[in-house]
Amino acid sequence: MWYVTTILLLIHLVAFPLGVRAQGEPGNDNPSATTSLGLPLSVPLSPTSQHVSFAAGFSVSAGYNFDRRNALIGEFMWNGLYSTNETLAPIRAALGNASVSGHGNVYAFNGSYRLELRGKTFGIYFIGGPGWYYRTVWLSKPVPTGTTISCDPAWLWWGYDCAAGLTVTDQTRVHGSAGALGVSGGGGLTIRVGSEAPYRMFVESRYHFAPTGSISTKLLVFTVGIRY
Repeated sequence: MWYVTTILLLIHLVAFPLGVRAQGEPGNDNPSATTSLGLPLSVPLSPTSQHVSFAAGFSVSAGYNFDRRNALIGEFMWNGLYSTNETLAPIRAALGNASVSGHGNVYAFNGSYRLELRGKTFGIYFIGGPGWYYRTVWLSKPVPTGTTISCDPAWLWWGYDCAAGLTVTDQTRVHGSAGALGVSGGGGLTIRVGSEAPYRMFVESRYHFAPTGSISTKLLVFTVGIRY
């Protein structure tokens, strides 16, 4: 379902600048406002990679261009987290059920500074700044209350607590969440779309880190999108 929403947002993002351009100066490649919509594909880094195989979602942003090179931008990114078999193995073993599944999400709200070196057709930019990261995870089935299980990092990932070396299994519903201040930084390439339109396609690589709960969130995010 997320990809349908993303396609609709992409159409809106393309239509919006066309409407603005029709009312203003044609061919303006230096608008004061900037917006974007992207499709991120994330590669988890350790320790996140022990629990997540890959992540994908969408991102949006809006900000202000001080001039052709400098901009301040507010960004939102969502990634669905796809679990590894290794992090599900202890839960499946404890339940004696190989069909137990799990999933997660990470939401990032960033305030970023962008430095751009832009030609008429091609450009390069560097971007980064602080943000708030919020991660949620859940399992399809909980472990029965009172089950004695030795503590393992996988249990912490799924929202369980550990005490005296044992996993605390007194939760009737497994749903864990953790939030923290984090940071991101990276860069990208842009290419102008059309001979006059003030919007560009972009390809970006960025590192995201946040000390969320017992297990930090670390992602290397590759994004393809369109920017006004």
